[in-house]
This record gives sequence, C-alpha cells and structure tokens, in this order.
Amino acid sequence: MSVEAHELPLHVQRDQFDPPSGISALRDRPGLEKVTDSLGRPAWLATRYEDAREVLGDASRFSNQQVPAVPMPGIDPEKMRAGQLLALDPPDHTRLRRLLTGEFTVKRIRRLQPRVEEIVTEHLDAMEAAGPPADLVTDFALPVPSLVICELLGVPYDDRDDFQRRASQQIDLTLPMEERGRVAVESRTYMGELVDRAVAAPGDDLLGMLVREHGDDVTRDELIGIASLLLIAGHETTANMLALGTLALLRHPEQAAIVREDPEATAPAVEELMRFLSIVHAAVPRVATVDTEVAGQPIAAGDMVLAQLAAADRDRAVTEDPDRLDIGRAASPHVAFGHGVHHCLGAPLARMEMATAFPALLRRFPTLAATTDVERADFREGTFIYGMRSLPLTW
Repeated sequence: MSVEAHELPLHVQRDQFDPPSGISALRDRPGLEKVTDSLGRPAWLATRYEDAREVLGDASRFSNQQVPAVPMPGIDPEKMRAGQLLALDPPDHTRLRRLLTGEFTVKRIRRLQPRVEEIVTEHLDAMEAAGPPADLVTDFALPVPSLVICELLGVPYDDRDDFQRRASQQIDLTLPMEERGRVAVESRTYMGELVDRAVAAPGDDLLGMLVREHGDDVTRDELIGIASLLLIAGHETTANMLALGTLALLRHPEQAAIVREDPEATAPAVEELMRFLSIVHAAVPRVATVDTEVAGQPIAAGDMVLAQLAAADRDRAVTEDPDRLDIGRAASPHVAFGHGVHHCLGAPLARMEMATAFPALLRRFPTLAATTDVERADFREGTFIYGMRSLPLTW
C-alpha cells in the first residue's frame, strides 16, 4: 500500500524551504522524542545540533551496521549491504572508504573543475538557444550532476533515464516496499553488468581504478554496492540542491545578485544554502550498541536513533536567526553533509559543482525568475532527499 506524503512521519516532512513547525518545536523540549520511522519502527529522534553530532559522531555507541535489514522479496539482505558504506561500521566501512578517499580529495576534484565548467556551459547554451520558459530541473539541475557522476564512474550517460527513474523510486518513501524492492533488484542487476564490464576491461574511470588497483581487496558485491551508492548520491543530492537553491536565491534577489557579481561570495553562499535547505531530512538510522544517553535521555542498547538534519541546522543555539537565509553571515556550522566517519565522501565534488553552477546560471540569465510563486512550486515531498520535481523559469 502506498503512503501519501502528508501521512509520513513528521521528521521527513517539509514546509516549502523549512522543517515543519512541529519538528522545530521538538528542539525546545528536553531529551529526545520517541517517534516511529517511515517503516513504522520505534526510534528516538534527535533534533538539536549538538545531539545530532553526538549520535553521528560516535560509531562505537551508535551503529549503522546493526540496523535491521528491511525484508524485500527477491533480495538477499547481506548482498544488498555489501559495499553500501552507509550500512557499515568500522572496520568494514574504514577499509572500503579508504579505497575511495583519494578520488574525492579537494586536489583531485579541482582537476575535474574544467570539465564541470564545460558541462555547465553546454547546458546553459542549450537553455539559451531553446529560449524561455525552461524547466531548470530537466534542463540543468538534473543533467549537470548526472553527467559528471556518469563520467566519474564510467556509467553510460545514455542510460540516465533508466537509472534516474530507479534512483528516484528507491528513495520515494510513499511507494510500497514491494515496489521499491523490485526497483532495487533492477538497479542491482544493472550495476552488476557495469561492474562485470569494468572487470573485463577496466577503464580510466573510478570503477576501472577500483578493479585495477584493488581488485583483490573488494568483492563483486562490494563493487556493486559502492557503485550504486555513488551513482544515486552523486546526482540526486546535487540536482535537488541546484533546483531548490536556485529557487531560494530567486526568492532573495539581493542575495542572488551577490552570488552573480562577487566570486568571493560563492563558497560561503553554498555553505549557507546547504545549512538552510539541508535536503537530506534525516541521517540513516543508527542502533545503540550499549545502554547510553543523549541530552539526558536514557537510550537502551538495541534502540534505534534518528538525527533530523534539517532541524539541527536551524538550531538557535548554534546559528543566530537560523530560519533566515543569509549568504553573508559568518560561517555557521551544519550537518547537511553528515558528521563523523559517514560524513559525505562526495562533499568536495558537490561543493565544486554548486560553486560552478549557481553563479554561471545567474550570470547567463540576470533576469531569471520563477514562473510560479513559491506557494505553488512543485516541491518533491515524500522522498528521502528533498528537492523539486520541476522549476519552470523565464528570463
């Protein structure tokens, strides 16, 4: 049975750019809140910044790997867990992440910047040639990071429609679990074919590097898991940030003008947009490995704990006037990329893509404007990653 977006638990709901008021109110209560997750399982919910960091930053007390697998027809849970960094704890997580870290250093990402600039320019040229109106999601926000991650991984870009559809369905919390399971099997089969091709003829891409340099250290199932995670995370997150972030800037034209005109403002603007929007509602669940406590709340071994990132990033104890977008504020810490050993591996790439795309878009179309007001905007509700289904623009 499918679930309507408004029927989902409070911690995976949004009110346009903001967490729902009910979630924000939880920050003012002592301890943690007892809730149910999107699958109906009981969990403790952390909504304050320091509490979220405590849960995310202590892999010895709060385990990713001990979260019970969700039974899905036709899926071996252990096969699905293999290579999925977000479902592993040290030392398994450490071993696999170490193989990838070199590909996502700031220095390595800088080498990709000229190609990202080319991709951005090509899509802006196409938008300009077609003329207004344009749908920013389909014409720019989705294809730019999709092409980048395809080239990085060695995934055929011609396959993008299918893998984007599967990725969207896998993170759609309103779909029946049976359907999400079927799509997960399809996705795994596809990634298995790509891995087998890379094993037979390793290319210069990331998959080829893993096969050539670490082929004896990773299993086929781990390669499939790694590739699947990077493919989904590599385009879904950045695509939704580009669309939602553009709308947020257009709602604040004076701040959009600063991003357009001042190159020094771009990096701080990206961080503030990440904090303000926090498109991943909540981190993947953790399970307490011992009897412990957070914020004075006793938590028993075996209890599940959730960290609500959007609420944590609007914590008044950390950021002054946190519900206001202000790209000129002094850098405010955030957990939009997570925290601890599971801090987003691709954060340098995502930052670079956004820092390239936002100013380029605003400079190319200085009169850019949304064709609908924000109250009627097509927000993407009911998914693990928040964003927009479409964003019609004119100029």
